Amino acid sequence: MSAGYTEFIEGFPTDRRAPGARHEEVCCRLHAAVAVALGGMTICKLLAVRDEVTLDDGSRIRPDLAVVTVATGKAFIVAEVIQAGDHSNDTVVKKQLFESARVPRLWMVDPRYDNVEVYHGTPDGLILRSILAGREELTDPLLPQLRCVVDRLFGNVV
Repeated sequence: MSAGYTEFIEGFPTDRRAPGARHEEVCCRLHAAVAVALGGMTICKLLAVRDEVTLDDGSRIRPDLAVVTVATGKAFIVAEVIQAGDHSNDTVVKKQLFESARVPRLWMVDPRYDNVEVYHGTPDGLILRSILAGREELTDPLLPQLRCVVDRLFGNVV
């Protein structure tokens, strides 16, 4: 199991508890799928699990997955794997920060329900584009090579 960690949200430190085993397994599978999809791309890079990402002067967060541009370090795909007892930070607080920072893509990966919510950034903020489950595939125009069957992401037999 991983250790707990601290994020800074609008300048205030927020301690997060250590993720559980299933959370970490899902993170590993998601990272592996995105790493393969990135292949030899040189304009962006996949950060390590929970590497710090600066969204604004006071907000430094540690998303479960972040793909950033090499030129600016700005996040353009972010994923949060929801923790059952700590979901409000991810689904409300950090989602608002991602929206304010105009992150183009947010994936909320929810092991409680074995689904993935896909949000797209628009001029009006993040909008929910789809909720994926079962044999549906997580794909994204920002990452054309990505093909991740949701059941496999959650370790379900396909």
